[in-house]
Amino acid sequence: MNNNLNPIKLTAAELSYLWTSYLADSMSICVLKYFLVHIDDLDIKSLINHALELSQKHLDFIRELFTYEQIQIPQGFTEQDVNLLAKRLFSDIFYLRYIRNMSKGGLVTYGRVLQNVYRQDIRSFYAECMTDTLELDSKATTILLEKGLAMRPPIIPYPQKLEFVHKQSFILEGLGRREALTGAEVTNLYANVLTNRLGVAITTAFSQVAKSNKVRKYFLRGKEVSLKHIKVLSSYLEMDSLGFPIAFEQEVTDSKESPFSDKLMMFHFNLMIYAGVGNYGIAVSESQRTDLVVDYTRFNMEVLKLSEDGANLMIENEWLEQPPLAANRRDLSKG
Repeated sequence: MNNNLNPIKLTAAELSYLWTSYLADSMSICVLKYFLVHIDDLDIKSLINHALELSQKHLDFIRELFTYEQIQIPQGFTEQDVNLLAKRLFSDIFYLRYIRNMSKGGLVTYGRVLQNVYRQDIRSFYAECMTDTLELDSKATTILLEKGLAMRPPIIPYPQKLEFVHKQSFILEGLGRREALTGAEVTNLYANVLTNRLGVAITTAFSQVAKSNKVRKYFLRGKEVSLKHIKVLSSYLEMDSLGFPIAFEQEVTDSKESPFSDKLMMFHFNLMIYAGVGNYGIAVSESQRTDLVVDYTRFNMEVLKLSEDGANLMIENEWLEQPPLAANRRDLSKG
């Protein structure tokens, strides 16, 4: 790193994003290395190798930057958090769906990050992360299509004439509510069922192998929440005779030998929860039916409560690293 290029101190946003990225990429390296131990499909293996290279590249950049800036490098996740000798827990198809979902989440995250980053080296880094993730997402999508595994959103009729809304029942439930969903509503319902399907598969696997009874119960509770949300969201699509994603818990084996530490699995699941909160928030903003807005809002409250309890469990076990904090001026003024 050229010492002359970075005279400007990192902002709170830049520091926080880099810190969180370090944790997420260190976790991904552990997960992907385990995936590569048990894999048969050469196309999917190549995809996972590519994802691993990207995560390692991101981690190396942040570690070098933090060293130069004299910032404490997070502990993150290391070889102590993964058991590469553990039996296979997931199928190759799960790996493919996992990469596609994580790349979708990465595109959303990096898009948000770039809006709040100003230092040129950090902007360049996250712009490259965005480009890398877009390429990974394209490769994963291509493989899903080639193998006939892609879960496409439903098709709706093309508009044939210009029309305007004349009744409040288009939005307000109880005034002769419209039954037909808008394209945006269909898209968000389908996407949220799909991500919850992944959540069910992940919690199924993690609950099988968790060492702590409290952690196991937490994953089972998360699974119940996801299943309940799937039931409600799918019912909207079903009422309009639209398809919804099928379950893929069958891509989880019956192994009870944990490949990951409970700490890693808790962090992983809570990352998924945060992504879910964002997905529901977007769905609220793009829904024009009050019943949908009410359901999404209720789901977000349930998920946030689950997240809070997960954080408390991680604190109890000293697994939650403290993120960068602003200076406490009140304490400082006390001397």
